[in-house]
Amino acid sequence: MSSGTNFTDQQITAPYGSWATPFFSRAIVKDTIGYGTIVIDGGDIYWIETRPAEEGRHVIVCRKRDGTVSDVLPPGYNARTRVHEYGGGAFTVNAGIVYFTQFDDQQLYILIPGQQPQCLNTRPGMRFGDLIFDNRFQRLVAVCQDHRKDDEEAINMIVSVSLDKTGDYRILAAGADFYSSPKISPDGKRLAWISWKHPSMPWDSSNLYIAEFADSGKLGKPLHIAGGEFESIVQPEWAPDGTLYFISDKTDWWNIYRFKNNQVDQVLDKQAEFARPSWHLGNSSYAVMSHDELLCSYNVKGFWHLGVIDVDGKKLEEIKSEFTDIWWLKISGTKAVFRGASPQKTQAVMMMDLTSKSFHTVVTSARLPVEPSMVSMPEAIEFPSGDGRAHGLFYPPKNKNYRPPANEKPPLIVKVHGGPTSSASTMLNLELQFWTSRGFAVLDLNYRGSSGYGRKYREQLNGNWGIVDVEDCVNGAKFLVERGDVDEQRIVIAGGSAGGYTVLGAATTSKLFKAGACYYGICDLEAMMRDTHKFESCMLEKLVGPYPRCRGLYKARSAIHHPDKVSFPLIFFQGLEDKIVPPNQTVMMMESLKKRGIPVACLMFPGEQHGFRGGETIRRSLDGELFFYAKVMGFKIPGDVAPVEITNLSMRY
Repeated sequence: MSSGTNFTDQQITAPYGSWATPFFSRAIVKDTIGYGTIVIDGGDIYWIETRPAEEGRHVIVCRKRDGTVSDVLPPGYNARTRVHEYGGGAFTVNAGIVYFTQFDDQQLYILIPGQQPQCLNTRPGMRFGDLIFDNRFQRLVAVCQDHRKDDEEAINMIVSVSLDKTGDYRILAAGADFYSSPKISPDGKRLAWISWKHPSMPWDSSNLYIAEFADSGKLGKPLHIAGGEFESIVQPEWAPDGTLYFISDKTDWWNIYRFKNNQVDQVLDKQAEFARPSWHLGNSSYAVMSHDELLCSYNVKGFWHLGVIDVDGKKLEEIKSEFTDIWWLKISGTKAVFRGASPQKTQAVMMMDLTSKSFHTVVTSARLPVEPSMVSMPEAIEFPSGDGRAHGLFYPPKNKNYRPPANEKPPLIVKVHGGPTSSASTMLNLELQFWTSRGFAVLDLNYRGSSGYGRKYREQLNGNWGIVDVEDCVNGAKFLVERGDVDEQRIVIAGGSAGGYTVLGAATTSKLFKAGACYYGICDLEAMMRDTHKFESCMLEKLVGPYPRCRGLYKARSAIHHPDKVSFPLIFFQGLEDKIVPPNQTVMMMESLKKRGIPVACLMFPGEQHGFRGGETIRRSLDGELFFYAKVMGFKIPGDVAPVEITNLSMRY
């Protein structure tokens, strides 16, 4: 194998896929935590922890200046907003007082130290995210989504919210379909924000505006700074001197620009991505260090780096570190804080001294001990596909205790990320190592349309969703077969959401794969156009074509209409509370396959939405997928794994 795996006589000889592993599902769920939005208040650091063991509850945690770490949010509270459904920016802090959106009712709450949270406003049907504190007017500013009229599309706007007992709100900006990233200038006199309109997503087309506050707190006439039909704007940030920085992809790559003295100029021209697509509110990939320096993170072919930009000299100096996945970057004084991870370390909240460039771990996500000798490391690969080239991260099997029988090649799982404009991460993912340590190879694919490789690469999916993504899955697997890395007869494909749609596309158009795992995947594009939420309601206009004029394409690329073309066994995983991909799509697809005699299984999870958060759900899904592959490909599973009912398996296999 090209991975250079070295086997020894002391290892147990056993077929790939049947190896015993320390990364068993229950331990992964119990000992793994995710990190989100980071906020710095004085010398105190706050962040969100997503805890599968608490059914995915989002808990606000604080590290005080003295180094003590404790939960801020009491049990029973969940700081998570549903603005745009994907949320983000669900809390902010000022002078030790925490303001957050409570998931259950989507209302704003105030948490004063030593007290219980109190509801700040009672506006059923309204959602709040991207929260910031307005010191000048002593109020909150937020992105608001108004869902009070069930028979109409939600209304988006930027609002201010009073901190008195009324919790009254005032509209600051409205009229566009979507808003994000409200940022108040250091002197409190101006507000910057981003907006965009249907049918664009924020990575297609968005605009940056600023406006001045009147003494009354209202905004004056907006001034357009940047953006347009073929330009995406991300993350405005004010410098102490009033310079406004932001990220634009007008030169194909998300690079940093500045607005100063009524002019816009590019801070640095580099073929790298300094931002991620704005699926969530509150993203932060760079921060202002001084009037002439920026601390930044940037992505080159799937690997993130840290650096300092000399703004006037237009130079970038890389900061050497082990981290290859960096997010939520913030600065306070001489310290920087960010979420960092690497191929050998799970995500952690990290602190960096800006002078010495030394790093300190604030808290780490995985309590499960991880031996480097058990960890498969990613290899960035690039391969020809269609009329272009595609990218991915290849993970060979890795387990210090096992070796395969002579001349055996491992099975391959092609993992397809969601979005579809998301990307595969290089961080140590214990769910991925669950597979590699059992003897599977994994291709974590960044198909054409993924972020991280420039705008032109993202746009290759426009009009071609369900075509080029499937093509890249097939060609990526074939590339590894030709290199001698994997067994051509044991290739499976798995993906969630948009990735699940690609799995179903592969099932109806390719005979390469032997099985597939579809997590809350889109079965019916027309139904998605009719039923999905506002944020994604027009996304298919670019990915597929204008509807209903291109209705034929929607049907041609929807697996729900082509169960007769499905060529391999499928297992489905679906949340019963999913508003993005309704469960009835999965049920209809599964029943059609049953009638056709295709081996099929399905696990439905009460209370789960789009993207699983509950620990038991994640555990059951991992074990269920493993059981399904074992039955389809005929290998034994070590340990106790709960069975899954598979219809039609005995008929054809």
